[in-house]
Amino acid sequence: MMKLTGGEIVAELLLEHGVDTVFGYPGGAALNMYDALYKYKDKIRHILGSHEQHSAHAADGYARATGKVGVVLATSGPGACNLVTGIATAFMDSIPMVAITSNVSSELIGRDAFQEIYITGVTLPITKHNFFVNKIEDLPHVIRQAFKIAQSGRKGPVLVDITKDVTGASANYETGAPYAVAVPPEVSQSDLEEIARMINKAKQPMVYCGGGVAASDGGPALKALLDKSEMPSCFTIMASGVLDHKDHRNMGMIGMHGNVASNRAMDQADLILALGTRFSDRVAQNMKKFGSKATIVHVDIDKSEINKNVVVGKSIVCDVRDFLERILPLIEEKKRSSWFEKIGGWAEKNYKPKDDDSVLKPHQIIGTICGMTRDDAVYVTDVGQHQIWAAQYIKHLKPRSFLTSGGLGTMGFGYGAAVGAQIGCPEKQVIHITGDGSFHMNMNETSTAVSHQLPIITVLLNNQVLGMVYQWQGAFYGDRYSATTVERKTDFVKVAEGFGAKGYRASNLKEFREFFGKALEEKGPVWIECLVDREEQVLPMIPNGGTVEDMIIG
Repeated sequence: MMKLTGGEIVAELLLEHGVDTVFGYPGGAALNMYDALYKYKDKIRHILGSHEQHSAHAADGYARATGKVGVVLATSGPGACNLVTGIATAFMDSIPMVAITSNVSSELIGRDAFQEIYITGVTLPITKHNFFVNKIEDLPHVIRQAFKIAQSGRKGPVLVDITKDVTGASANYETGAPYAVAVPPEVSQSDLEEIARMINKAKQPMVYCGGGVAASDGGPALKALLDKSEMPSCFTIMASGVLDHKDHRNMGMIGMHGNVASNRAMDQADLILALGTRFSDRVAQNMKKFGSKATIVHVDIDKSEINKNVVVGKSIVCDVRDFLERILPLIEEKKRSSWFEKIGGWAEKNYKPKDDDSVLKPHQIIGTICGMTRDDAVYVTDVGQHQIWAAQYIKHLKPRSFLTSGGLGTMGFGYGAAVGAQIGCPEKQVIHITGDGSFHMNMNETSTAVSHQLPIITVLLNNQVLGMVYQWQGAFYGDRYSATTVERKTDFVKVAEGFGAKGYRASNLKEFREFFGKALEEKGPVWIECLVDREEQVLPMIPNGGTVEDMIIG
């Protein structure tokens, strides 16, 4: 038993949970906590961001890339409030994260003190759970509970708000162990047998993979199922990489910007096996007509997602990987050649953009990146046209290799997440793909990458407009380009150099290939600005509320 301050107890509990890296930003109310971190600096690495939102995104990106729990620290008031978008981003994408904030002292709570905020109330709708700690004896239980909740069932963020007097007070502390993560519900044998019969009987089945496949590390089990059943598969943006792009059963991305083959196959399937997915409006755009010809089997760890968006024929609440591993012995070996032949016919109608080496085409930029990076590279995006181009054209080989804000759609997510991914995976190449709209929201985080000499390569697709909204205004609002033709005068090469990074500007494919090759040799961060025509569009596209019959291909 040791006598420690509250801040030291937090540090001990972080070590107990295997945490050796935290992201954050200090402040007055957090001084005791940061003083404790100074004493633990040889055991816990603190990464100082330029803004709390980006520190939250860094903890998120660290969690996505490594599979561990990301940890972010902030002070009271504006510091805590700046975490909100990052916490919401993690919540929407089911990312395990623990946010620890330090509030004003207990005697000032409720008095509108300087930098006081009721952060547990603010974050109640965007956390799995949150805690307010004003007694030092509660700290061990609360921190252990926070880590348990973040990792149990459907993963997600948990916030712990601690008053300043608790972080400075002293108490006896006894070392312990992390609480065991809750065991998910087990699938009954009768349910497994029923679903296996449905799969074995199906003539035109389709496997629809969501982020839950990646979260459960279910990729190998999914491949084993497809090897035996020979079913085609498609994925949402959150499931990118769970199946190798070279696998002939991988039909590609589904939904608003998915390809013709995957969307048409889902429309014509007689059985849809939906794994770890929530039938979001970006996939099931017309929820009443989605998969209307099929019996839908929904497997998800979160009971609240069952029949929430799409009514299904059969549902199982369990861990996706456990389901896949347990059903495999019951599956009959099939070939389904006629079904693949039919899908192949639709694949011939997939959108194929034209090459032009004299300019910079998004698909060629991304193709060049994939051709020059290693197979284990981690790609991080912001949100907009560049995000979807990346999702469409990156040749995904491995899970945890494509980090993006799928649910909240957070512009500004990318650079912080790239920092977290590079810190968590220092041996991997981290490629940050962004647009000029998003990059103006987070380029200041380059200072963090420079400070820590992180070799993050930013590929900036600059079309001088807010591309995705611009595209929608052209397609559905009669070319009324309201507030989207920004045409900022930012000189990105000079700004990069001002941060202490390398900067390049490319106007054709030859220049980009040359600059990207140089970037791969650098020890620190690099920006490559790519001048892209504003009329380049993300295609295919299904309008809101539409079906595959409404797909715009060209």
